[in-house]
Amino acid sequence: MNKKILTITIPCYNSQDYMKKCVDHALLGGELVEILIVDDGSTDDTAKIADAYAEKYPTIVKAIHKENGGHGDAVNTGIAHATGVYFKVVDSDDWLDKEAYKQVLKVLKKLVEDEKDLDVLLSNYIYDKVERRKKRVMRYHGALPEKRIISWEDSRIRFNKFQYVLMHSVIYRTQLLKDCGLQLPKHTFYVDNLYIFEPMIHVKKLMYLNVDLYHYYIGREGQSVNEKTMMKRIDQQMLVNRTLIQFFSENRKELPPQMYRFLFQYLDMMMCVASSICVVSKDKELYKKKKELWKYLKDTDAELYKELRTTLFGITFNLHGPTGRWFARTGYRLFQKLFGFN
Repeated sequence: MNKKILTITIPCYNSQDYMKKCVDHALLGGELVEILIVDDGSTDDTAKIADAYAEKYPTIVKAIHKENGGHGDAVNTGIAHATGVYFKVVDSDDWLDKEAYKQVLKVLKKLVEDEKDLDVLLSNYIYDKVERRKKRVMRYHGALPEKRIISWEDSRIRFNKFQYVLMHSVIYRTQLLKDCGLQLPKHTFYVDNLYIFEPMIHVKKLMYLNVDLYHYYIGREGQSVNEKTMMKRIDQQMLVNRTLIQFFSENRKELPPQMYRFLFQYLDMMMCVASSICVVSKDKELYKKKKELWKYLKDTDAELYKELRTTLFGITFNLHGPTGRWFARTGYRLFQKLFGFN
């Protein structure tokens, strides 16, 4: 089979210290995969490392060099250059599990050979937090039937509030990403949320494979999901949230019920993330930004505002006064301890 089954795009910016582990694990897919190392204007030896891999594995690895445009723009570049039937993003400080990777490729290869239609494959990811010995795994057991192609009309789709889907969970059909016209904004963090949200309304067929594929490394200094970093970049998170609100408001009335529920819960979680960072900061300016975000939601779609304002997250992070914020911060710390994020 000459056709590449899977394109793996690895966005890199000054990743010289850790990208080799990511690339080496991706290379375990052999000739079934295409690996695009997208050097996003790095100033260290990232470009040299990428070129060395491309020279050593010319039928598998391509090094793409571009001006700095941020993580989302590197993903856009990967989509534009991808030739594999399916597409996955792996961040340069993360990596794929060897055995789970084999199983995923086996399933994807079989689907291609049998000419089966599949728009997105979901698998598990591991919160690989540095100081945490027992790693938490995000699984979707009970949310979807396993190893079956289903549609959004299937009543067995039942994601709970805490089965959070990230970029790390999904493998999209490449042509779907190209056809839907996804363009992630430049120089903006947290656009991986848009990567889940916007293409998903074009998904007709989906499957869940219950394997722990993706190691999501948490703990590197300066990482975008570091709590202090998120506080500094709160305006970018707010921009992403407003984009999600606008997109969902424009499309929600035409969505199948199960897709509506999935995207609603996703938006609920994103409102929680943005609000919790503001509350945890103990910064009055960030408290103000939180209020502005909820006002934007209300002004954009009053009906949607009522729905989100009365969820567990909506109530918790809109409690008034010092006591209310203390309660919200305590809840945040509890979930942080349980789930191992940030």
